[in-house]
Amino acid sequence: MSDRTFGPSVLVGLAGSGLAATAGHKDWVAVESSARNEGAMTFFWESHPGLGQMPLAGALGLLLLACWGVVLVSRGRPRRAVAVLGLGTALALVATWVVGWSSLRDDVAARLATSGPEVGQTLAWTPWFFAAGVGAALAVAASAVAVVRVAGWPEMGSRYDAPATASAVTGSEVVAVDLSEADPTDVWKAIDEGHDPTR
Repeated sequence: MSDRTFGPSVLVGLAGSGLAATAGHKDWVAVESSARNEGAMTFFWESHPGLGQMPLAGALGLLLLACWGVVLVSRGRPRRAVAVLGLGTALALVATWVVGWSSLRDDVAARLATSGPEVGQTLAWTPWFFAAGVGAALAVAASAVAVVRVAGWPEMGSRYDAPATASAVTGSEVVAVDLSEADPTDVWKAIDEGHDPTR
């Protein structure tokens, strides 16, 4: 009986990782200025790309997506190791979000105070900041389930592995088929069973 946590965990993990990866490349902090000074602030903001962002969050989100991809196609101990790596990455993503929450607005305010336009402004969190937090939380939850339950999850069949050389094949016999007189059904059946009918 397959583990029912597989599908939901993978979906939640991919959704959380994708959301975090996207939000990590967006502004987490925005400047609200008066309409009279909006042009000067817009020019300053565009000339300082990434000022209100946490690029590390985007990188960690992409790494998480890669981890989920490997979990889907691997087996055994490597799969468990990648699941543990994914959980560590998800926890690092949460830590990055907390650091952004505690210091990003202050960093942006300090930058504006030293080199920004002399206008009145208010700093505010954007929806991407909260989206990154949700994505990080989902990623941690799904990764934790993966670490605990990955051994019982379905695995990709060995037929998708790279073909082994003749000396590496153990426990299987070589099936010889005369291709000039063979029934195409027999040829396809041999290929489906992992044999090379041309040998």
